[in-house]
Amino acid sequence: MEAYVFYLFAFIIIASGIAVVTMRNIFHCALMLIFCLFTVAGLYVLLSAEFLAVVQVLLYVGAVAILMIFAIMLTSRLAGREVQLSNEQTFVGGFLALVFALGIFYAVNATYFVPSDAVLGRENSLAIGKLLMTEFVLPFEVISVLLLAALIGAIIIARREGN
Repeated sequence: MEAYVFYLFAFIIIASGIAVVTMRNIFHCALMLIFCLFTVAGLYVLLSAEFLAVVQVLLYVGAVAILMIFAIMLTSRLAGREVQLSNEQTFVGGFLALVFALGIFYAVNATYFVPSDAVLGRENSLAIGKLLMTEFVLPFEVISVLLLAALIGAIIIARREGN
């Protein structure tokens, strides 16, 4: 059953990823990105990495994607007709995507994966939390202040552009 759920999630991730880069409406692209990131969190749950799933939802879906939606909604220039929504580099992009896909295919086939019977402990989240609040508390707080400053700067730039 796990294999079927994995393939379902993989199909949803690929389909929503393709929708992100092919849709014309940028708001719909952001919604497809959120859907894709939620499905990646589902893969983490399937791999018994619940902490990574929660971090995926909180950071990427909750913060980055919502910030993108706010930036889209606050920027009035994107709604205008003068914004170009197509790209003339589709051939180069398609060629590079094909080369990248072939490289990944070669790397996966050339790598020998050894299955492991190791069981992950349930105290992994506790250990990560202790490290973040003791040994790495200064970098953790510096990053949070930096992200807050970036958010405030984005709001100021968007408000100036709207006037």
